[in-house]
Amino acid sequence: MRQQLAGFLTIAALACGWAQAGQTRCADHVPQPKPQNASRDIVGQDLETILERGFITFAAYEDFPPWSYEEAGRIKGADIDLARLIAAELGVEARFTLVAAGENLDADLRNWIWKGPVVGGSVANVMLHVPYDSEFACRVEQVVFTGQYHVEEVAIAYRRDAYPEDPPLPAYFRFDSVAVENDSIADFYLSAFPGGQLSGNIRRYPTAAAAMAGLDRAETKAAMGPLAQLEAGLTAQTAVHTPPLPGFSAGTWTAGVAVHFSYRPLAYAVEDAIAAALQDGRIAGIFAAHGLSHRPPELR
Repeated sequence: MRQQLAGFLTIAALACGWAQAGQTRCADHVPQPKPQNASRDIVGQDLETILERGFITFAAYEDFPPWSYEEAGRIKGADIDLARLIAAELGVEARFTLVAAGENLDADLRNWIWKGPVVGGSVANVMLHVPYDSEFACRVEQVVFTGQYHVEEVAIAYRRDAYPEDPPLPAYFRFDSVAVENDSIADFYLSAFPGGQLSGNIRRYPTAAAAMAGLDRAETKAAMGPLAQLEAGLTAQTAVHTPPLPGFSAGTWTAGVAVHFSYRPLAYAVEDAIAAALQDGRIAGIFAAHGLSHRPPELR
């Protein structure tokens, strides 16, 4: 997920720059192939079929706490609870497939929404935690991007004893050590900080959870990554904040869901369920139950 997300946000930032330079949105996109002559079990099921059979299938990223992960044989996480909320709104059961992140978001959507993997598995009705960008959505025509439910942002966690007065800023890491998930967007940002000034103090870990565990063990003074993943690893010795990040145009992004383009009624039903839960506070309640800060997206 980390490389896929970092790559997606890099593309999104470039797209934003092109738009600001005056280019027409999606003016140069090339239409992509759509599934043809594929059986229903390959491309998914429509809303009527879902209601008739009594269950809806969700694809969620594996080993992605606090969003989706397996613990003691149970699938858990904030995205999993969101999916169960959607299913309850439709009056059906939620069923899950935890999937590995592919090389990029295009591959994930191809494998789990509109075509299916080459070996093993099949598409899901809904894919969870899909980062949204209007340029990207315009280019990927096989997918409906909908149900935006949370704005994610990059944050910095830190040891309270290392920074008893002022929480750290990126410039502090010229002298202080900072943990990141390897090949994550935080890793890319800090590595590219002007002049490579911070490179000697970056400590890379296999996951954000491992980075936060290293911070708790005082292997570093701080950690940087998506706010929710840092919040999930907080202890009594650590805290987190969201400072300004100079030169970081992709420091925030919106998470939503994806549905096969052929099934607009399903996309509308999922969007309505999420919109209602945003309005009445149920999604905020899910985040609170997981100890996470919720930042609802702006209405479009």
